[in-house]
Amino acid sequence: MALKLDHIVIAVHDLERTIADYGALGFHVVRGGDHPGRATHNALVVFEDGSYFELIAWREPSPSERWWQLLQRHGEGIVDFALLPRDTAIAVADAKARGLALDGPLDGGRVRPDGERLRWQTARAPSADLPFLCGDLTPRNLRVPEGEVRVHANGTLGVASLAVAVRDLDATLARYRALLGTVPDDAATHIGEPVAVPGSNVRVAVVALGGSVLVLSSPRENAAAEKQGGDALAQRLVARGEGPYAVVLHTEEPKSTGVLDLAGTHGALIELDLPPVDLHVKHGARSYRVNSMVGG
Repeated sequence: MALKLDHIVIAVHDLERTIADYGALGFHVVRGGDHPGRATHNALVVFEDGSYFELIAWREPSPSERWWQLLQRHGEGIVDFALLPRDTAIAVADAKARGLALDGPLDGGRVRPDGERLRWQTARAPSADLPFLCGDLTPRNLRVPEGEVRVHANGTLGVASLAVAVRDLDATLARYRALLGTVPDDAATHIGEPVAVPGSNVRVAVVALGGSVLVLSSPRENAAAEKQGGDALAQRLVARGEGPYAVVLHTEEPKSTGVLDLAGTHGALIELDLPPVDLHVKHGARSYRVNSMVGG
């Protein structure tokens, strides 16, 4: 079953301030609503490719929640990401058949500001190097709005790449193969082989998920690097553990390229970059310059 990037979770302290700051950076931010049974509320930044940022905050302490714990320990920033299955239960059963234990499906939902109730199911692996699954029970366009909300003043079109820090690249790749399964050579989903980055203590592998890619990075000598303090990646693993930590967005606006101010993004490492190949695709009355790797 093909899986594609659904959304990236950014945990913040103050949702109102975050909405204003992301708006000032040129993003179109929409209020998402509240999660029944939880102390969380959120806002969304939805991109033309269908992926989105979830800006999430807590109305009261939630010590049992992993995202809240990460926010308290390390401050604001990217804490997780999700893939979109066609059917969560089937995706869980398939992964388990390939040897990957997932917790789920678990029911979840949100109440939008207009009163619309959304329902979905999630599933999660025990290790933070993997994403969680988020599959809709109600129509996805109720959860992920379409139309003009996907148009941003900074020209952003979608997620080009997401960086994920992992301790053992080979073990992580085995888990991704179990999660994603075997795909044809010409499929949009592809798991690359690990390579060593010259002049560094880093090994990387790329996982293509339709129009976005995951860049999995691990120290080449995990134990020695962590024991000695190592490089920035090893130090991050010691301090924060495995998980996503930076994202590159494609933009059609050359003036918007570069790394965004961390204060404005509330700790999320976000870079805007032009697509490497320009294609003009008509969307109604508007024309977008997009990369052939940016799908929907």
